[in-house]
Amino acid sequence: QVQLAESGGGLVQAGGSLRLSCAASELTFRNYAMGWFRQAPGKAREFVAALNWSGGMTGYADSVKGRFTISRDNAKNTLYLQMNSLKPEDTAAYYCATVQRRGGNSWFPSGSWGQGTQVTVSS
Repeated sequence: QVQLAESGGGLVQAGGSLRLSCAASELTFRNYAMGWFRQAPGKAREFVAALNWSGGMTGYADSVKGRFTISRDNAKNTLYLQMNSLKPEDTAAYYCATVQRRGGNSWFPSGSWGQGTQVTVSS
């Protein structure tokens, strides 16, 4: 399994921006498709965004499409999530994970998770 550590969360006003980072311990990071998930209090964890090993293929949840951008830097073993035009409903703990794509925009966690970083958007 890959060890993952998120950072970059915080408190921001609605309409603001944050960039999350996920640092991977493994030098084989470049072999993995990666994704972001989030979980709000009292709700199930949900898919946010994912990309393949090169970053050439990406997928987004409808709720964040056009506002969030996922990217990666394989030389730095790091995954990013740029979040713009944040809304109060984006408030959640955000997790990075290794993923597998099963066709279309279907991405599923494949075993490795970070500990999460909290994002709170005030209205």
